[in-house]
Amino acid sequence: MAFMFLRESIQAYRQRDPAARSNLEVLLCYPGLHAVGVHALSHFFWTRQFYTLARFISHLGRFLTGIEIHPGATLGRRLIIDHGMGVVIGETAELGDDVYIYHQVTLGGTSSEMGKRHPTIGHNVIIGAGAKVLGAILIGDNARIGANAVVVAEVPAGTTVVGIPAHPVERTSKPRFDAYGTPCDPCLDPLLQEVATLRAELNDLEGRLDREARATAPSKN
Repeated sequence: MAFMFLRESIQAYRQRDPAARSNLEVLLCYPGLHAVGVHALSHFFWTRQFYTLARFISHLGRFLTGIEIHPGATLGRRLIIDHGMGVVIGETAELGDDVYIYHQVTLGGTSSEMGKRHPTIGHNVIIGAGAKVLGAILIGDNARIGANAVVVAEVPAGTTVVGIPAHPVERTSKPRFDAYGTPCDPCLDPLLQEVATLRAELNDLEGRLDREARATAPSKN
């Protein structure tokens, strides 16, 4: 089980991170991999009600990696935490397979009550640097959350959200891997699209007025 976890996790980093040059480099130098490995151990003890031991192991993991994953959180396969520093994943958070998380991301709760209070993240979701996903909400499969977005409502599958509070944006191309969860399409904001259209119309109007002025101007001869 541990060997399978290491093999597929390392391969996930090699496939999705162009900076990963070798399996050994990923094994030794990637704190995201270390944090997930420590969580697997702490989660093992947490599910067997050795709560204090589980929390202590988790605490050591945070000290070593700068990544805080509560031992009660449920993580899917091939989770990638890129850069990692400052990532916080709360107790009742649930993550699907092939999730990609950047640094300074928080999967936090908004309630002091017991029970489900952290987000559920679907498969193949990308969460950009600094994003905050708060509350017992569902982030659908293949969703993209832009850098520094604050998400407090459900995100449907395949949707890209940006901003504070996070809102969906239209994609001009088919969703793919988006670095930092932020699409690089030329124009994402409908308001910017309208401004660009108005600017083009204004340029056209100025051109027509200039041509008319030249046509009606008296000849110097």
